[in-house]
Amino acid sequence: MSVSAADIALAHALADAAGAVIRPLFRAEFELETKDDQSPVTRADREAESAMRRLLVAERPHDGISGEEEGTSAGTSGRQWVLDPIDGTRAFIAGRPIFGTLIALTEGGFPILGIIDQPILNERWIGVAGRGTELNGRPAATRRCRDLASALLATTSPALFADDELHAFEHLEAAVRSTVLGGDCYNYACLASGHLDIVVESGLKLHDFAALVPVVEGAGGVMCDWAGDPLHAGSAGDVIAAGDAARIEDILEALACRGH
Repeated sequence: MSVSAADIALAHALADAAGAVIRPLFRAEFELETKDDQSPVTRADREAESAMRRLLVAERPHDGISGEEEGTSAGTSGRQWVLDPIDGTRAFIAGRPIFGTLIALTEGGFPILGIIDQPILNERWIGVAGRGTELNGRPAATRRCRDLASALLATTSPALFADDELHAFEHLEAAVRSTVLGGDCYNYACLASGHLDIVVESGLKLHDFAALVPVVEGAGGVMCDWAGDPLHAGSAGDVIAAGDAARIEDILEALACRGH
């Protein structure tokens, strides 16, 4: 699984295209819609994904595309671009610049390139398999965490967990120093830059987590599901990100109480 300079350049161009749509609409007046799953969607979500898709169709006609707003189009190359134009639409609606555009390239279902782009703060993390993660061209690195008792944990919202998952999360939460709520993909970016130690979530779709994996792991962290298995296109959507790989077994042990 190799990523070329052209792949990286295209990923940056996709983020630029999405950001050009999103920035003028941030804190502007726009119509809010509700999708069938009761999640919000805006003009910015739809138009940013359309802008990225147009570029991909022109530049990589044989690659597949999977996007949150427009679904999946099959390709023939064995590669797929996975797009989430605004991860954290509620934050975008509220005028809070902690959402992000997620762009991933997968091969055989496994993420090999990922971008987390925050277009308002002009922060862009890029992770590529086999390389170190960068934030705006500079190295990004997770921090060491000596034990769970000193860890800073984050999740978007405990309300998103099923009952047994919430029980498991609360068991982990009781073992850490402090918990931060809210943040969506921005939590993973902060973890990659050494500001958080653990992010735990469930119910995520491929477009929610594919871009995060290369960013976190290229910064020295580890991502897996709640069973400790690598994340890929067939994963169920329960996700752990740990800045220090030495803590992953402690996290898994704490979450193992699910259903008990």
